[in-house]
Amino acid sequence: MSLRDQNSSESHPKPLQACLGGIGIALSVHSLLVLNGSVLGVSGFVHRSFRGDKAAMFSVAGLTLGGIAIGMVSNVNTPEPRVTSSLLRTLLSGLLVGIGTKVCSTTFFRRVSGSYSKTVSQWMHLRAYDVSLVATALFFAGAVPATHFAHGDVLGISGSLDWSLDNQGRHFLGAALSLGALWFTYMCTPLKNGAGDSSTTSILSALTSFLTSLAFAFSLRLSNMVDPHKVLAFLIFPFSSAFDPSLAFVAGSALPLSSLLYRYARVEQPRFGGQRNVLTSTTKIDLRLVLGSLIFGMGWGIGGICPGPALVNFGHSLYTGTGFVENAAWLVSMVLGGLLVK
Repeated sequence: MSLRDQNSSESHPKPLQACLGGIGIALSVHSLLVLNGSVLGVSGFVHRSFRGDKAAMFSVAGLTLGGIAIGMVSNVNTPEPRVTSSLLRTLLSGLLVGIGTKVCSTTFFRRVSGSYSKTVSQWMHLRAYDVSLVATALFFAGAVPATHFAHGDVLGISGSLDWSLDNQGRHFLGAALSLGALWFTYMCTPLKNGAGDSSTTSILSALTSFLTSLAFAFSLRLSNMVDPHKVLAFLIFPFSSAFDPSLAFVAGSALPLSSLLYRYARVEQPRFGGQRNVLTSTTKIDLRLVLGSLIFGMGWGIGGICPGPALVNFGHSLYTGTGFVENAAWLVSMVLGGLLVK
């Protein structure tokens, strides 16, 4: 089935789902920062997993198994994420996202990059506000023209706002249970601020990486950010009848909550030891940041997908058997794109 045939019908923005998903994203990001001192950046997790980083492996596993769990708890009436591109465009999208995030990672994103949560994290750290604003603007500067060029005439039309939760209650519950289990474990252990047996600290840190990614996966599904069509219909911007403002509702709930949590609920030392991996005021805007952000945006606009949703969709396809080739191809091309950059 072609993209034009798939998307010829009217779609409806889902503000309530988007807002709840944004809240889940913010809570997942903040939980990982407070407990492990890490920023939830998925492309960084993927690249470091291939280098044997155990924490990154647990994060990747959480997102992938989250996709499997989503497939298990979804019912037949839950809409499936729609394939948006040909296989060639899928490969090109993944390649550009992999190159873009790796180029950025040596300057601005350091060791973490590659998903919507990264943008949330940038805005959380107020000292890097100016740099994150530039990077975010560059994402869209690359993504919007690419979306218009690749998909401008085939995204259908956007209808009235739909404030219902539909069949997403199970995904909301999944995110809540994942974060609840994490914080219940923390509250029930005597370990505080990294003090205690190193093996216990290591286990709790790994559990944190896994459960925050699991909650993040459910939150992405709840917000419909795993649906490339929703993403592209936002990136088309208001100049088209296909424009879907759902992602604006995601940002509208995630960014303010993230900023409040960082300001009033942060800790100087991660609960399970280590150093906080956050942005600083010494971060510079340079050519690599500019080029990497633009390249990432172009890949995002061509495929409507980035690393976090890609892993969730891959896990989902493992369970359902649909879309496996496309999701696997995108991930492989993203990894190859990262390997091309030193």
